[in-house]
Amino acid sequence: MKKILFIILLLGLTSCEEVVDIDLEESDPRLVIEASLVWNEENESNFQIIKLSFTAPYFDEDVPPATGALVKVTTNTGEEYLFEEVKEGIYQNDRMVPVENIDYQLEVIYEEEVYTATEQYIPTPDLQFVEQELGGFSGDEYEFKVYYEDPADRENFYLFRYLNERFNIQIYNDEFTNGNRTFAFFNDEDAAPGDLVLFEIQGISEGFYEYMFILRSQAGNNNGGPFQTQPSIVRGNIVNQTNPDNFPFGYFRLSEVDVLTYEVE
Repeated sequence: MKKILFIILLLGLTSCEEVVDIDLEESDPRLVIEASLVWNEENESNFQIIKLSFTAPYFDEDVPPATGALVKVTTNTGEEYLFEEVKEGIYQNDRMVPVENIDYQLEVIYEEEVYTATEQYIPTPDLQFVEQELGGFSGDEYEFKVYYEDPADRENFYLFRYLNERFNIQIYNDEFTNGNRTFAFFNDEDAAPGDLVLFEIQGISEGFYEYMFILRSQAGNNNGGPFQTQPSIVRGNIVNQTNPDNFPFGYFRLSEVDVLTYEVE
């Protein structure tokens, strides 16, 4: 009798398993323009890439490229730089030499609609040196301070990147450190002696800082799953001049980058 009751109970439990299909709300595909142009002054050549694609449903693995667009950057001093499509949705130029204090305008013409944005080239100070120590809850987590000298003649905004086995991005403004030597802080529990880790500092505009600040605030510490409360739309600085309601996602910027490679001790 006990054996029969156990089998009935087991069948009851397994019968509770049911596949549920959830229909997620999908919007029409929207153009995405990834136009972060970044120069390292130590490199003799700096290939600049602008990527055009479309938004896709959450569970789609492929990102549809936007092909056949006309992409160029012009300046208010008369220069024009055409970006050639070298791969589906990938547009490239290797002739741009950025100059401070002039306006650069991005123009993308795609399917008879014109998208534009204007920015200036933002320089950055050099990374000087790194200090490391052990810390964290367990006392064996590597902590790094990478130092730089903040210029005092302007309000500065920065994007920092750390790369080892993990990838970390930070943004910062110099409101409380203007004109001083200061540092960006990173920690890495997976670092080990002998690892070569990479630090980057990029000069960014106030507009891009605010854009990244909103994105970071919305991302928080969650994984952005499909069943969470969805964040609001974050618009960049690119405008659809033909049809403003059909605005794209993405941002156009021009930044100098300085890179420092460090061997963990």
